[in-house]
Amino acid sequence: MFERVLIANRGEIACRVIRTCRSLGIHTIGVFSEADQDAQHVRQADEAWPIGGPRPADSYLRGDAIIEVARKTGAQAIHPGYGFLSENTGFSRACLDAGIVFIGPDPASIEAMGSKSAAKALMERHAVPLVPGYYGDNQDGAFLARQAHEIGYPLILKPSAGGGGKGMQIVRSDAEFADALAAAQRVASASFGDASMLLERYIEHPRHIEFQVFGDRHGNVIHLDERECSAQRRYQKVLEETPSPFLDDERRSAMGAAAVAAAKAVDYVGAGTVEFIVGPEGDFHFMEMNTRLQVEHPVTEMTHGIDLVEWQLRIAAGEPLPLAQEQVRSHGHAFEARLYAEDPEQGFLPSSGRFSRLQLPAPSPGIRIDGGVAEGDAVTIFYDPMIAKLIVWAVDRPQALQRMREALAACEIAGPKSNIGFLERLVRHPAVVEGRIDAGYLDRHLDEFIAGGEQPPTGALFAATTAALLHDERRIAGDPGDPDSPWNLADGWRIGRAGKRVVALGVGGHRFEVEAHGHAGEYRLRCGDAHCDIADARWDGRILSARFDGEARRCDVRVDDRRVLLHDGVGTRWHLHRAPAFTWETSDSAGADRVAAPMPGRIVLVKVEVGDEVEAGQELLVMEAMKMELSLKAPRAGTIDRVSAAPDEFVEADTVLVLFAD
Repeated sequence: MFERVLIANRGEIACRVIRTCRSLGIHTIGVFSEADQDAQHVRQADEAWPIGGPRPADSYLRGDAIIEVARKTGAQAIHPGYGFLSENTGFSRACLDAGIVFIGPDPASIEAMGSKSAAKALMERHAVPLVPGYYGDNQDGAFLARQAHEIGYPLILKPSAGGGGKGMQIVRSDAEFADALAAAQRVASASFGDASMLLERYIEHPRHIEFQVFGDRHGNVIHLDERECSAQRRYQKVLEETPSPFLDDERRSAMGAAAVAAAKAVDYVGAGTVEFIVGPEGDFHFMEMNTRLQVEHPVTEMTHGIDLVEWQLRIAAGEPLPLAQEQVRSHGHAFEARLYAEDPEQGFLPSSGRFSRLQLPAPSPGIRIDGGVAEGDAVTIFYDPMIAKLIVWAVDRPQALQRMREALAACEIAGPKSNIGFLERLVRHPAVVEGRIDAGYLDRHLDEFIAGGEQPPTGALFAATTAALLHDERRIAGDPGDPDSPWNLADGWRIGRAGKRVVALGVGGHRFEVEAHGHAGEYRLRCGDAHCDIADARWDGRILSARFDGEARRCDVRVDDRRVLLHDGVGTRWHLHRAPAFTWETSDSAGADRVAAPMPGRIVLVKVEVGDEVEAGQELLVMEAMKMELSLKAPRAGTIDRVSAAPDEFVEADTVLVLFAD
């Protein structure tokens, strides 16, 4: 076994690899960019070295700098994690040339699966089922149009060198093909430096099911069952589970055999994932092979009682696989949810900033947290905005779903926006509960999972107000030795009239004022025409219990001086900010006269100049932040008066980039 391993990655995957290495007594060496010098993976590694600037191209994608650190520190092997250089043939070959073990497949295997077209052709030769399509080298537009007509519609265009859904176009007729091909080629060329396309019949309402495969240097290849990843948005996975609720034993066996055949076709060594597209009738087709560990690997670990990273290390050190295929056993059911710093209400715009509060459920035999940030850390603009992965296990699917609901309800995130509320609605939605979600369901029905402009019901406002009153009363100075002292009262008493306090709460641009009479858990509350008598209210800092107009209720409420987080126990959480009790409103139409940066980022394109006449909704600039491009559009028609941004410039959030003339 290795004594010293360098981890060429960051965030939660680096922390996860460190955890396994430490359990095996392996000395860990981390690397970090300028933006990550205080990151958790730097703090958890036994030693860590700087490798460059904050942008991935200046640090985590610099294979030469990483190998130089490995040389200096005496690392015997490099674990690439996933993303960055994990599927880079040149890097894996450079490791071997430097006499350092690359903990992953051989360069030839990565190369064979790096091109979607070449991989499809290889799978066809090894009788792995494929979707009807064209995977050849002839990229002439007229030729591709003829191929599309022969394959039949609907059809999907995919960049041959691509990934992550970039550049994909769905085409439904010959008339649409030319424009869709041009658009797909533009994106492919800009994103991957290769405009080559492959054509496939588009399967309506497909499922996305992948198989975990493992190979060693002794000729053994096995699979470790499947993971269903059909809950995804814009080809990005959101919720994963194993086993799939769709597969029966016969289909599972057939797909597993096809996955092993795919791995054997490239003499695969190490951890990999063979991904299939599965039709509504159960027909399955090879989609691609990821020659690395997957983000969702923990659900396989939870149901099989194994450590896949330990397997990677042992196989890279030359050991055989610890199990034969007939020894592989799955127990229970597991889900993984990806917690992201993003705002679902604003089109899932990535969010950045420092965590003033980050509370996740305590790990247990049924709950696992794979995270890379802690309270006080910051999400930067340079990397994927993942906060943590929440993984749950239970003896069956219904219990696992319920455990996931409870675990999500226990999460509290303040600072950057998060997708917690979106995930809570997802795991309660009938399509998920009944196991019938397909890969396009979220994109077709996204409004069913977004709160939108919903306002809290009066019952939620009264519960939030009650908890806020109890919180504030705890801070009132008094004489604890004299419970009858009038100075211990916090009831808003004043001479000549009944005491009244006003608790002002805001959410989504709405302001609610709740009038409160009483103290110490006995209140009469009024909001507009609604009112409620609160009796025997108790709050322990987390759980509020009280009688609301005689009805006893319990809910999860967290309060501080700035906000109230209320969870109603049935999948709805309300983030209410505490506002001054007395304020006034002003009219501000300035937002219609400017375009500001929604978050920190780099300006990619500036598409207007001073004096240009633009239409409402016209694209003015393109920003890059958190591995995605943001299109900034005109709020109204008008004339450009000032442009305060230039390509490749980094800007802070709320920086005014374009100003309109009056």
